[in-house]
Amino acid sequence: MNTTEINTVSLIGLGSIGSFFAPGLFRLLGADNFRVIAGGARAERLEREGVRINHKTWHFPVVRPEEPASPADLILVAVKDTQLAAAIQDMRGHVGEHTVILSLLNGIDSEEKIGAAFGMEHMLYALMRVSVGVRPEGYLYDLRKGHVEFGEKDNQTLSPRVQAVARLFDRAGIPYKIPEDMLHALWFKYLCNIGENLTCALLGIPFGAFRTSEDANFIRHAAMREVASVAAAYGVHFTEEELARQDVVVTRIPALNKPSTLQDIENKRPTEIAMFSGTLIKLGEKAGVPTPFNQMFYHGIRVLEQKNNGDFQFGE
Repeated sequence: MNTTEINTVSLIGLGSIGSFFAPGLFRLLGADNFRVIAGGARAERLEREGVRINHKTWHFPVVRPEEPASPADLILVAVKDTQLAAAIQDMRGHVGEHTVILSLLNGIDSEEKIGAAFGMEHMLYALMRVSVGVRPEGYLYDLRKGHVEFGEKDNQTLSPRVQAVARLFDRAGIPYKIPEDMLHALWFKYLCNIGENLTCALLGIPFGAFRTSEDANFIRHAAMREVASVAAAYGVHFTEEELARQDVVVTRIPALNKPSTLQDIENKRPTEIAMFSGTLIKLGEKAGVPTPFNQMFYHGIRVLEQKNNGDFQFGE
């Protein structure tokens, strides 16, 4: 794909992750070259109220899926896994021959899902390393303490399109890293997400619990090692040093911040548990690797979803 410069960007998913990118790209590209794909009541609300990001209200250009749109040089996909199928349909008008697509979802298979619709030649791999606080006053994050990691599967030599995205992020002031081994990076984020995100979600605790609770860390560590065992069966290996470094990283996350799955449960939204533990359980079964902690996460969080749905309101 002959992308040498990125001048137009479409963003689908203006939530906590999308909000990390939108201000910088809007300031750089302006209303003519940066747009948010949204439909229905969501689009009306964004146009009417805007979105609060770091104590400022932003009104970004909104394009509805049914409206005519020219292909974008870059599409950022920042929805949840539960919304991905709909997002793929909504972004079709923005994908052209030379469009690069960056999937910012959690997990290890969103690139393949999007690539199945548009062709893997459009895809770059990506993950987020940022903790965004979701408060009544909006989305809060510190650009100095977060970044996006992206690239081809192998980035020992940077491809022209990776270099083009890097130049865009440099111009927009968006922090990034380009790992040499992108699959290793994706699996490590997946490992951390399952250990931290799902432990907090099942127990109803914020990140700060990992600073003080040996019991919470026991569950987190066991879940991480379980993911590492499955990853090894697929050729992705982690060192003890990598796992130990995460013990330091997790204590730097603001203590009151809550991971996405806990936010979903507290707000009675469907969770991404199928993409997290559900996917890992299937991979473990295929490779013959036991996944008891993820079985616990999967079924425990499904019960919390059922509780939110009112399934347990029994009469006398």
